Amino acid sequence: MKTIKFIIIGLLILSASSIQAQVSVNVNIGTPPPPVVVVESPKVVVASPPEWGPVGYDNVEYYYLPDIQMYYDIRHAQYIYLSGSHWIRTKRLPSHCRHYDLYNGYKVVLTDYHGNAPYAYFDTHKVKYYKGYKGAHQKNRKEFHPHTGPQEFHHDHDHHDNGNHGHHEGHGKGKGKH
Repeated sequence: MKTIKFIIIGLLILSASSIQAQVSVNVNIGTPPPPVVVVESPKVVVASPPEWGPVGYDNVEYYYLPDIQMYYDIRHAQYIYLSGSHWIRTKRLPSHCRHYDLYNGYKVVLTDYHGNAPYAYFDTHKVKYYKGYKGAHQKNRKEFHPHTGPQEFHHDHDHHDNGNHGHHEGHGKGKGKH
């Protein structure tokens, strides 16, 4: 009798492990592993700086142009200037600055400002970076030469001043470059 009990217990153990193996096999068959999801943090996209922008500052958002007391928004390729009591954004230099030479004018690179309104610090900027301000020497991303420069600058940006005024007004009056 003891032998029959051992055989029955043995069969039950074998059946139980066989059933568990079948259940385990059935659960795993055809079930794909969960997908691996890689989430990257978003990157701030900054437009390319203009050709007249200084070398070495590819990830800044704004320049301050002290000679014309204006900002340039690199991300949106827009000039920002004060008109009356309002700040205006425009793709082109305003008419009163159309002869300003962006290639030879000094650009203050605002490395410490990130936002949408750099002009919030205009009162500080216009005092610290007064008209005629020159900081460290700057090299432009590309040089502009009036006779061999990129064609698009001759046609699309007629506001560049190459400094060769010839017999035009202001020449010989001791005022220097505009």
